[in-house]
Amino acid sequence: MNPIINFILLSSMIAGTILTMTSHHWVSAWLGLELNTLAIIPIISKTHHPRATEASTKYFLIQATSSALVLLSGIINAHLHGSWDISQLSNDFTKITLTTALATKLGLAPVHFWLPEILQGVPTITALIIATWQKIAPMALLITIWNLIPTTITLTMGLLSTIIGGLGGLNQTQLRKMMAFSSIAHLGWMIVAITLAPNLTLFNLILYIALTSSAMLIMHLTMSKTLQNGMLISPHSPITASFFLLSLLSLGGLPPLSGFSPKWLILQELTTRNLIPLASMMAITALLSLMFYLRTTYISAMTIPPTTTPLKNTWRFKPNPNTPTLPLLLLISLLLLPITPMMIQ
Repeated sequence: MNPIINFILLSSMIAGTILTMTSHHWVSAWLGLELNTLAIIPIISKTHHPRATEASTKYFLIQATSSALVLLSGIINAHLHGSWDISQLSNDFTKITLTTALATKLGLAPVHFWLPEILQGVPTITALIIATWQKIAPMALLITIWNLIPTTITLTMGLLSTIIGGLGGLNQTQLRKMMAFSSIAHLGWMIVAITLAPNLTLFNLILYIALTSSAMLIMHLTMSKTLQNGMLISPHSPITASFFLLSLLSLGGLPPLSGFSPKWLILQELTTRNLIPLASMMAITALLSLMFYLRTTYISAMTIPPTTTPLKNTWRFKPNPNTPTLPLLLLISLLLLPITPMMIQ
């Protein structure tokens, strides 16, 4: 793609997210969401591959439908109560409609079906943008109206997302699909915390973006798309394989890595609110996600592949080394646990 066009699309995507994050009016929030969606559609379909075309079509239909529901909830609320303010939702129907629309945009269960297929049909960097940056604007709207969302709906969607995210990733051999189900599971933890402690949701979102970015940048660096490609990371670069292992374990929430912090704090908040059965089920579903992270780390960092010619051919093409943000993301992904109390105060 032409660098100027690429710059315009990325700038429009960033501007749409900032517009949604800073808006207090339903129309401006909707405009930001639409600008964000329309900017990323050409980025998804730029490879001119049938899978990319299919992914861009699915993404456009899903995002356009959810944006229409966002605008519908704002129109109904303005018609009934005469207010376009985001924080002035006073009708149960508009609350449920808006929550459903934002959950669809995020990829929360039970409206998660589009996320794994779209991430599988796009390049790794585009999948990284969809899995991280595209979550910011809908999550900002949810954090804005956290005190208006029915708690039962958020807790149910969160628990269902962690279950589906854990079970769906168990039988995946494609790394991008595995990261999609990982995204669904992490979003489940965020949506559970959003009506109990919104600051924990924001902390979890920032850490999730850093963890996912570090893991997927290593996948892009080593051109790994499947578990079979993951076996070749260690012979090519043992240090990269070690960092990939630690990034995935941090995504799974193993202490003393950074990914343990949000799970620990959310479980502590749930037990403080006497939601012990929910906390127990969330902890058990975290083990499902940890299972496929452990399988991937074992294959990528502890398995030595046979030294046959077809496997060596994968590394004849040099990977792209232009990942200047990777060291900072790895630092955040691995060493944030000791300063967690400072981050949430």
